[in-house]
Amino acid sequence: MRVSLQWLKELVACDTPAAELAERLSMAGFEVESIEDLAAQAAGVVVGYVSRREPHPNADKLSVCSVDVGAEQPLQIVCGATNVRAGLHVPVALVGAHLPAVTLTIKPAELRGVASSGMICSLKELGLADGSAGIAVLDELLESVPPVGTAVGPSLGLDDQVLELAITANRPDGLSMQGIAREVAALTHASLTLAPAAPVQAAEPLGVSPDHQAAIERGGLFSVTALRGVRVEPSPRWLQQRLERAGLRAVNNVVDITNLVMLETGQPLHAFDSDRLAALGGGSLAAEALGLRQGREGEIFEALDGSTLELDDEALVVTYADQPIALAGVIGGASSAVHGGTTNLWLEAAVFAPQQVRRSARSAGLRTEASARFEKGLPREVTLSAADRAVQWLVELTGAEPTGRYLHQKPQQPAEPLTLRRDALHQLLGPVVDDGEAGDLPDDAIEQTLGALGCVLKPTELGWQVAIPASRALDLLREVDLIEEVARLVGYDRFATHLPDPLGPGGLSPAQEVERRLRRALCQAGLQETCALSLVVAGPGRLPLANPLLSDYGHLRDNLIDELLEAARRNLQAGSPGFWAFELGHVFSPQAKGEPQLLQLAGVISGSRSSELWSSGGKPISPSYYEARGLLERALGSLGLDSEDRPLRQQPQLHPGRAAELVVEGRGVGWFGQLHPERAEALDLPEATHLFQLEVPPLLTAATRRNRWQASFSPFPTVPAAERDLALVVPRTLLASQLLHAIRKAGKPLLEHVELVDRYEGEQLGADRCSQAFRLRYREASRTLTDGEVEEAHSRIRQALEKQFDAQLR
Repeated sequence: MRVSLQWLKELVACDTPAAELAERLSMAGFEVESIEDLAAQAAGVVVGYVSRREPHPNADKLSVCSVDVGAEQPLQIVCGATNVRAGLHVPVALVGAHLPAVTLTIKPAELRGVASSGMICSLKELGLADGSAGIAVLDELLESVPPVGTAVGPSLGLDDQVLELAITANRPDGLSMQGIAREVAALTHASLTLAPAAPVQAAEPLGVSPDHQAAIERGGLFSVTALRGVRVEPSPRWLQQRLERAGLRAVNNVVDITNLVMLETGQPLHAFDSDRLAALGGGSLAAEALGLRQGREGEIFEALDGSTLELDDEALVVTYADQPIALAGVIGGASSAVHGGTTNLWLEAAVFAPQQVRRSARSAGLRTEASARFEKGLPREVTLSAADRAVQWLVELTGAEPTGRYLHQKPQQPAEPLTLRRDALHQLLGPVVDDGEAGDLPDDAIEQTLGALGCVLKPTELGWQVAIPASRALDLLREVDLIEEVARLVGYDRFATHLPDPLGPGGLSPAQEVERRLRRALCQAGLQETCALSLVVAGPGRLPLANPLLSDYGHLRDNLIDELLEAARRNLQAGSPGFWAFELGHVFSPQAKGEPQLLQLAGVISGSRSSELWSSGGKPISPSYYEARGLLERALGSLGLDSEDRPLRQQPQLHPGRAAELVVEGRGVGWFGQLHPERAEALDLPEATHLFQLEVPPLLTAATRRNRWQASFSPFPTVPAAERDLALVVPRTLLASQLLHAIRKAGKPLLEHVELVDRYEGEQLGADRCSQAFRLRYREASRTLTDGEVEEAHSRIRQALEKQFDAQLR
């Protein structure tokens, strides 16, 4: 939003310097991105009078002019403009002047052998809109030309400063001069002088079909005001200057008036040539022929800017006789545009649903000043008053005569006032510090601050009942919103810092502590943590965003492995000897039970670590399956968790014979394995690339059980242990974990420890048999076991294994 200080000072009596005002607006939430000083564009440029013009002796397209600039002697200036002639008043840039619009500093020069001291300027060289190809002729531009030698800037409107404001989505009132004026009045305590309300135009019902009425009611309101006897001509210079300073192009008095009212009130308007509409409807003009509907697939729409748009069902269009005449809230159509011969108008003033305007603008690839305002939301209470204001200007500047208004709007209940409690405000904001003394903000300061925004306060025993003005009805919805406004306008820096009472200690939750411990353990195991974008390209099963910023990143990721593998490929191709990394983040799956957002841990171990080359004679050696699995086991062990591996066959990313499901507390939590050879070849990765993926919530649940990390004391044993080996011939498909579980159960209470020490397969054992050897350690804490006791426990274990698994002693 570009704010002219001259226009602003007409609305609010504020004499604060531009830099200070910009600082205060920024601190209040309206960030000032730049301050443009228009006077700098014409510094050193004065009014000159061309007393004589002669052809250049050495150039056909140049002229030698004698120009009076109020000095003792006239200046000799060489000019290339075709419209220069004697008897004109022109802007002259003196030697030493700098013209920022064309980045030019005027110096004495010699052009084709003729000296030139200064430059006769065009409007473009002064930073103004210029449709001509020659110099600016002040006699044609100004009603009265200032004396020769005076600064030309004020006469051309170059005596203003323009603030460029960044308006946040929750402050649509900031896209209007009235909204900014109220804000400045509240910040500076200056008096506000808004234009008096325009005469209200009487309205009759807009008799459109029920379908169109339903579409109108989704936005809230739609109206057209009929006017006749319009004279379309260029706008007055003051109106053109206001639009130029706001960054808009002047078109004609009708279009310029609608833009002026939009800048003033924030309500976009659009003018239709009603005679052209009648032609679209077969020669007759009827308000009932108006409509509002979604576009049709492939429907063609000619826009005002000359572009041809192919619509779809995302676009919301205003129609006449079912033909699109405007893209609602975005841009009007060429078929009903106001032109030089227009004499009759229909002035549209409407409120469209922000979401619908946003979709329309996106579908058409357009974003206009009107759509920027509709997208943020507009209060219905301002719409008709803005239309009345435009009618007032049309009557005054174009000679128009209003002949009626047609209106349909959704019934609206009056807004209930908000309750603002005095204690709630003081409790939330704390005391104000003035002159070193702290105290609660006085009631009169609260009332003055909110009153400056247009709120009406009615005192109550506990605080106030606050009626919200229409301009802030979409923003101030709760008591805390009012408290925020008081803090923002009084100044956050004026409130004393205070801590909650009572003050409780902070800290990490058990789940957060487990998560951090897991990250540290993986880093200690040699893996680096990565962080990839959550937005990815489209793919099967991926959730699309409703409003993506970029079409290439319009879906939510459904796994972490893909980006880790791509990162591994990039790193190895760049010369890195290995890529050991993990990521702990969210993925999104519509097939997930319950919440589609899942927290996962994934990792890739590919290649070798350069710090280990000394142990391999300088040759890179990738970790084996068991070494890589051991790294993950070590990390899980830091959480006090024991994991069990089960064969996995249904994971297409993994090698079919080197993949395992990871089980914690009897529940599958993820998988580990070697990358499938075909995938490794496609990604140009080493064959010995290992992956893992775990669901984090089950790990957090298991790791945060009571006493999981609580240290317990165990005395060193004082009696010797007895060790026995047990070699069994069992089916090849039998897991060692199953045997270990059965051994521990059968060996109680004397069995202290058991581990797998050997696994053997051979022809002498049979094609479907293998040998698994275990080492068992027995001990009784209070005494030394006898051989008989050990053999009894050992025999009990053998019998249990024979019964459960048909295990044979080797």
